[in-house]
Amino acid sequence: MRILIAFSIITLLFCSAAKAQNTAEFNRSAYLKKVEKDRKLKNTEMLGDEKSPLTEDEKAAFKNLNYFKPKVKFRKEANFERFDQATHFLMKTTTERLPEYSLYGVVTFQHKGKTLTLNVYQNIELVKKPGYEKHLFIPFNDKTNGKETYGGGRFMDITETGENKIILDFNEAYNPYCAYNHKYSCPIPPEANNLNIRVTAGEKKFHAD
Repeated sequence: MRILIAFSIITLLFCSAAKAQNTAEFNRSAYLKKVEKDRKLKNTEMLGDEKSPLTEDEKAAFKNLNYFKPKVKFRKEANFERFDQATHFLMKTTTERLPEYSLYGVVTFQHKGKTLTLNVYQNIELVKKPGYEKHLFIPFNDKTNGKETYGGGRFMDITETGENKIILDFNEAYNPYCAYNHKYSCPIPPEANNLNIRVTAGEKKFHAD
């Protein structure tokens, strides 16, 4: 009888562990599918949206944007520290335009045993528009710049939730409009946001060398 009870307990524990593992795998699978779905949607928008940065010639030849394969390891849980007094400054761009931003805070995350940080910015004019009140901006450079990715850096957007922990998802890193069309004026990532790692996630170069 004791043997039967012990066997039943072991079986129950095994089933519970298997169920938990399947749930984790399902969540991971759902996440990867969402990334792919979002990328397909952006391809459609690049062709059909009236605000698309592509020229008519580029639209005629367009098939899809280039991405790294999505990697869960580049979906980071980060600590979010907000500054009590945000410093306002004029951010450099690829033209003479100097939009006003505030240095809103800093996110800290781990990658391969290293502690890394990125400054978080807020566009002073953009947050005045309906729907963008909680929009935050993280431009960054990394060691893939000019090789696999656009030389002018890439961007990430996050939403202010009030939480001290956020998800920093490099699979969502995207190119500024300047990567597609030089007529646009795009922010240049501040030096503080130069990452000394290869971020092989998110959007790749649009134009081939």
